[in-house]
Amino acid sequence: MLLALSTGHAVGLAVVAGAFIAFALVSALVIPRRRPQYPGKHLGWFIVVTLVFFVGMLAAVEIFGAESEETAAETGTNRPGMTLPEPPPPPPAAQEGKAPNGKIVFSAQGCSSCHTFKAANATGTVGPDLDTALKGKDAAFVHESIVDPNKVIASGYQPNIMPQNFGQTLTPTQINDLVAFLTQSG
Repeated sequence: MLLALSTGHAVGLAVVAGAFIAFALVSALVIPRRRPQYPGKHLGWFIVVTLVFFVGMLAAVEIFGAESEETAAETGTNRPGMTLPEPPPPPPAAQEGKAPNGKIVFSAQGCSSCHTFKAANATGTVGPDLDTALKGKDAAFVHESIVDPNKVIASGYQPNIMPQNFGQTLTPTQINDLVAFLTQSG
């Protein structure tokens, strides 16, 4: 923000801030050594001066912190010789999984012992029948159901039946392959 101000505004703000800091340091470190009773009977004046500096600093921020539109356009980020950093690249698109590899993951992780899923010849009954539970669901829903299975619980089932750690134990490729298998085969 300070770098976007014109030189005059930055200097004005720095001068007022410097005076405020100097007053604070002198009144806290120097004067009390010479006058141990400070501020003593002059407390009222000390409070007035402190408030003047405080209000002055707020006014300086308000005055020097604002630029006219023309000045801001001239002194903003379009200074000659100044280059802007490149914006960060967009995040990579979600990897498309491979359904045949997903079938292997489905079997290797023991999904067939809990779920019914015709494409895998699975007949488990502990968890929901994936042929019906995933009908009309998109890949994002299936992915979320694997990595955070308690987010949406299928009707008639209790939470925590499905292992909660597939997001940590499976690689992103394995998860994408499993999602592809479940969405393309169902």
